[in-house]
Amino acid sequence: MLIGEVARRSGVSARMLRHYESLGLVRPSGRTGSGYREYSQDDIRRIFHIESLRSLGLSLREIGRALDEPGFAPSALVDDLVRRTRERIAAETELLTRLRRIDAAGPAGWEDVLQVVALLQALGSKSADTRQRAALSSAHEAAVPMEALVEAVLSEADHNVAGALRWALARAGDDPAPLLAEGLASPVAAVRERAVKALAELPGGEADARLRHALDSPDAAVRGHAALALGTRGVGEAVPTLIDMVVEGRNDTDAADALSVLAADTATADRIAKGLVGRIAHDTTEAPARGRLTQALAGIPGARASGALVELSEDEDRAVALTATYLLRLRAVGDAPAEKPSTGSRAPGTIADRDEQRTVDP
Repeated sequence: MLIGEVARRSGVSARMLRHYESLGLVRPSGRTGSGYREYSQDDIRRIFHIESLRSLGLSLREIGRALDEPGFAPSALVDDLVRRTRERIAAETELLTRLRRIDAAGPAGWEDVLQVVALLQALGSKSADTRQRAALSSAHEAAVPMEALVEAVLSEADHNVAGALRWALARAGDDPAPLLAEGLASPVAAVRERAVKALAELPGGEADARLRHALDSPDAAVRGHAALALGTRGVGEAVPTLIDMVVEGRNDTDAADALSVLAADTATADRIAKGLVGRIAHDTTEAPARGRLTQALAGIPGARASGALVELSEDEDRAVALTATYLLRLRAVGDAPAEKPSTGSRAPGTIADRDEQRTVDP
């Protein structure tokens, strides 16, 4: 079969067939009397093999080795192809993501494009200082796409940089709460914790709604951060989780402070006191936890909390009894009315007396 017919049937151009021949990949088995290349059935079969291997991404050099070296292992070649293909896909995916983010920033001109690119590169820098500067400048310079900021927040391990990124995120134009909420479902515990910390610093009802949902998370750290944030915002749904934190000794001081904030509402204060007392009385509550629960009653006003402290002052656990007694004394001092000085009289030795004495004495 002549080269033109081979090209027509195989879909490989005559020029490419000559290139294959120059590389030694395919050599026509014969020549016609006029000197034209003549390909046999084996030659055509080899051409199809070459094209099949090319479709897998092999270079012509690799194809030559695969076809001509008897000891060449196909499995090693396929493994290498898989690795290279994954790397190429990852690189192209990263490029596509970057282009989408630049487009989302709505650049008005090339200056804006370059500024966004510079900020995105700085956010991905290996230098923590560079990432922190980029985070702080993002609130004043070109608009960094929300996806890029959220991704940076969820992946940042440096404490200072993470704080700067959360600050920038809270000041971004769009609401990042839905994107951060996706981080709460991450299989990586550190990512989940970064997501809930960022949500805790966001204003608005959407962030509160996401934090309420986080109270049901199987991750104790996520529940804890959500409860602390909601507690300081006066959301009573956080009470059970905050009490659990006191019992378990996880950020128990912060949890007690959040409970005291919630206790500003009389009805909530009564509910908190009831919850704390119930856990103290529970058979499974161990001594250290009973002590922490007693201390948490210090910030809870109302008759129920005071009555509980009176009972606990006689508790069999000496540490609990002493703590309750001390807290009752503090309440007594706080409830005592301040003495008012009588009109026209001063306590001896006051500053006013000394000033008056100086005006009298020569």
